[in-house]
Amino acid sequence: MTEDLTGQSLGPVADLSPSGPDPYENRRQVLYWRLLARLLDGEEQPALESASLGVVEDIGLPSALLDPGTSLDSVVQRHPELAAEFDGLMVPEDAADGSRDRAAEVRRAALVSKVLLNVVATGSSAVSAEQLARWQSDAGWLERALGCPPGGLRGGRAGGAGLDGGGLGPELAAIEADLVGRMRLREVLADPALAARLTPSMSLIEQLLRDKGNLSGVALANAKSLIRRYVDEVAEVLRTQVEKATVGELDRSVPPKRVFRNLDLDRTIWKNLTNWSPEEERLYVDRLYYRHTVRRTTPQRLIVVVDQSGSMVDSMVNCTILASIFAGLPKVDVHLIAYDTRSIDLTPWVHDPFDVLLRTNLGGGNDGPVAMAMARPKIAEPKNTVMVWISDFYEFDRSQPLFEGIEAVHRSGVKFIPVGSVTSSGRQEVNPWFRERFKALGTPVVSGHINKLVHELKTFLT
Repeated sequence: MTEDLTGQSLGPVADLSPSGPDPYENRRQVLYWRLLARLLDGEEQPALESASLGVVEDIGLPSALLDPGTSLDSVVQRHPELAAEFDGLMVPEDAADGSRDRAAEVRRAALVSKVLLNVVATGSSAVSAEQLARWQSDAGWLERALGCPPGGLRGGRAGGAGLDGGGLGPELAAIEADLVGRMRLREVLADPALAARLTPSMSLIEQLLRDKGNLSGVALANAKSLIRRYVDEVAEVLRTQVEKATVGELDRSVPPKRVFRNLDLDRTIWKNLTNWSPEEERLYVDRLYYRHTVRRTTPQRLIVVVDQSGSMVDSMVNCTILASIFAGLPKVDVHLIAYDTRSIDLTPWVHDPFDVLLRTNLGGGNDGPVAMAMARPKIAEPKNTVMVWISDFYEFDRSQPLFEGIEAVHRSGVKFIPVGSVTSSGRQEVNPWFRERFKALGTPVVSGHINKLVHELKTFLT
């Protein structure tokens, strides 16, 4: 017995004939055994291919579903009626009475196989810009099949959606990174027509940031354009999350503005009910009530320290953009420091995350105490300061000095927030030595969805 990719039993392996004692079960097995064979070997198995073609044609689906060279966009373009079937394809709802639609299961097996083969079976040869663009589009169909928004698995435009497809996010990101690594990126960027086919993603942005020192002219201009597009897309999502997060309490010491948009109609009617005239069926209002909209705010300082070593690129991009958003809030003074074995003060450019990212130098080791030496003098009023430290905290022989510095900052009254990752996938290894000490200090590591950090910061800063 085995299970298919939607969690249902495949049963014992049957012969490859689509017909038999249980034709639905046999057909479903044929399609999934073909999928496994292609994923594990990559070569066609004639018997499986022939049987699968018979199944697909018999249930009225196009044979293009079995062609690994055909993109899902092409399939849907030729057969638009299939588009809706991919939405939530891999998260089917169980029937209320517990029954199974065997014909629907076979159909789903054919569509699931197509999505997975296009996304997972990427080969090992060189990759063109067109092939990368096609893979990104196919990955978007997989996200739809798993009920995720565009980019929800790979940290793209909707990277803050918090859906990871059951842990597929890091695996998809790794596949995309491999494709980008196999692409002659410099040659693609030097050709505006090819560069225009690229869709910005975290894997592509990471490669661009690493290679920016080797680019010039048209290639550098195209690289900057892709980075700018990605930054703007992520910033739009994060800005919405910041606006939705919890804000400060209403300041009732400030009289509400007496304008129509602040009129509290329900309270006005309630307070004036004693003026109701039954004879005239009219309510006389002698006082209007308005809502308070001013919120209690105190000037706050936000110090963001980001580990720019290679393992933290995703977090760095997200936090750099997030810092710029908070820098735009009233009465929030934001400082940004990046470090590896040296530290750099990026505060003058904090309002422009694009400019910040171009000034970073990804890779290398890290020296937390050097960054702390730059960050501590920025603390003016500890009680009104929050320090966010984004790192995997692998400091080796510098672990104890860094922790002592962090402990001193925390005990001075600063709100210290250690962050292990702020990615869409939420998967990031954090040094267990630091994790345990942060927990004992009462400052557990924030790791996972970026909304956690947004909520922490918005609650403290506003």
